[in-house]
Amino acid sequence: MPTAILNDLEFSQFQKLIYQLAGINLSPAKKALVGGRLAKRLAHYHLDTYGDYFKLLTSSRNADELQVTVDLLTTNETYFFREPKHFDFLRGEVLSAHQPGNNFRAWSAACSSGEEPYSIAMVLADHLGDTPWEVVASDICTRVLDKARSGHYPMERIDGISKEHLSRYCLKGVGTQDNTLLVDKQLRNRVNFMQVNLNQSLPNLGEFDLIFLRNVMIYFDQETKRQIVQRMLPLLKPGGHFLIGHSESLNGVIDTLHPLAPSIYRKP
Repeated sequence: MPTAILNDLEFSQFQKLIYQLAGINLSPAKKALVGGRLAKRLAHYHLDTYGDYFKLLTSSRNADELQVTVDLLTTNETYFFREPKHFDFLRGEVLSAHQPGNNFRAWSAACSSGEEPYSIAMVLADHLGDTPWEVVASDICTRVLDKARSGHYPMERIDGISKEHLSRYCLKGVGTQDNTLLVDKQLRNRVNFMQVNLNQSLPNLGEFDLIFLRNVMIYFDQETKRQIVQRMLPLLKPGGHFLIGHSESLNGVIDTLHPLAPSIYRKP
C-alpha cells in the first residue's frame, strides 16, 4: 500500500481535534510530526488516508482510540531535576518554613514520564523523612504514566540526579537490567500517578502546598492557559506556591498570585 500523505485539510482536522481534546495548539510546523506519528495507526487499521482515520475517530468516538491519538500527539520531554532553581527554592524556602507533622502535598500537574515528581519526592524525603507527605503526579498521556509508575529508566537519564540521591533512592540494574536504574519502592509508593486532563473539569484531588505546572503552557493559547490556571488555583492552599517553567509567564493569565521570582508565585 502506498504511503499516505497528510494534506492541509486533514492536518487542520487533527489540529482542531487535539485542541478540543487537550487544549493543545499544533502549529503548522508540526504537520510532518503529526503525519509521522499517526502513520502507524493508518497501518494498524489498513486505512488509505488520514481522512479515513479521522472519520474512524470522530464517527465512533472510540474513547480508547482517541486516547491513543492524544498519546501520540502530545510531547513528553523531561528529565530529573530540570530547572534546578525550583528545587533549590523548594529546599530553601518552602520546606524550611513547613511545620513538622503537617501533611505536605505537592502536585506535578504535567508529570510526563515521571522524572519531575520523583525529583520532588527525593527532596521531600530528604527534608520530611517519614512524616506525612505525598506527591500527586498527573498527565493526559496514559503511555507515559505507565512508564512513570514503573520508575524504571535508562542510565543515560540520570544526569540531573546527585550521587547522594542515586545511592539513597535508586537501585542500579544488573544482568538483563544493566544500564538501567529503578526508583526505590518506598519512594515510588509516595507518588500517586493518575490521568488528568487539565483542559476539563478536575477530579477531587484535595488541596496542595505546592503545584508544579511547568513547560506545558507553551502548548496552550492565552484563553486556555487562563481557564486551566483558574481550575487549578482553588486546589492550592493559601500561602502555597505555584511554579511554572522558566520560559513561561502568567502575564495576562492570572493576577491573584504574588510573584516571588521569575516562574515562582505564592497564593495570598
